[in-house]
Amino acid sequence: MSSWLVFPGQGAQKPGMLHGLADAPLVRDCLAEASAVLGEDVLQLDSAAALASTRAVQLCLLVAGVSCARLLLQHAPAPAYVAGLSIGAYPAAVVAGALSFADALRLVSLRAELMQQAWPYGYGMTAIIGLEPARVEALLAQVHSEATPVYLANINADNQVVIAGSDAAMARVAEQARSAGVVVSKRLAVSVPSHCPLLESPAQVLAAAFAQVSVHAPRLGYLSSTRARPLQSAESIRDELAFNMCRIVDWRATLQSAYERGVRLQIELPPGQVLTGLARRVFSQGTTLCFEGARLDTLISLMQREGLRHL
Repeated sequence: MSSWLVFPGQGAQKPGMLHGLADAPLVRDCLAEASAVLGEDVLQLDSAAALASTRAVQLCLLVAGVSCARLLLQHAPAPAYVAGLSIGAYPAAVVAGALSFADALRLVSLRAELMQQAWPYGYGMTAIIGLEPARVEALLAQVHSEATPVYLANINADNQVVIAGSDAAMARVAEQARSAGVVVSKRLAVSVPSHCPLLESPAQVLAAAFAQVSVHAPRLGYLSSTRARPLQSAESIRDELAFNMCRIVDWRATLQSAYERGVRLQIELPPGQVLTGLARRVFSQGTTLCFEGARLDTLISLMQREGLRHL
């Protein structure tokens, strides 16, 4: 048995998320390093107004994930695996030792700017809850066209997917899904059409930037959320991080992959509890917890217990 740390994607952000972090030396060091690397006070990025920017959202998710993971791992044993959904792949890579925090900050800043510039308005993402992926794909095929592009972006659970594309196309798919008996369709707090071919060009630009950065083989198991398997080489992680913005995220398969590899303890790093909710069915024989709302000593104790079982 073993543990893993998971990092949420865009949509989990909330105002004040950096100001609410623990007042601990490691956290303060992360905030100071981020501010120095970016040349700005990162604590100015988590206001409601600032979080209207894709760049602010992605940087806040990176900083929150890395700082809280470092605080946890100061006393807890290393997890067997790490993984992240979308932008969450970046703090996962930092924690796994594959990418430096400074390089991650610079690359995430560029990533977000490229994504926002590619589709500045009229596009985004919508969650469809209540239909299996195959039925949603059938609806997408009816609506998708050059004028109304829309794609499957995330497979989060057996009956929960996320679509990405133009506002008009997503609205049509959501309407058809509701008429098919879907429980919920919800426009997400994401202003770009992530995880689909609409972001192939920005991904190519980001890949060129990655070519100038040192990436290392991970020291921890690093599960890809687009391939649902461990990545072991620096080049595979470089490719994953550069192109995950235009590839489908299969979080359902990633969860199953972790469970099949013996993971029985999942800890979700801040902010929120989206990934905890998605894991409960797969981890029905395990434990799923959020860093937020849990005592740090409890999380450390649970990781120590799983670490001993893994020996």
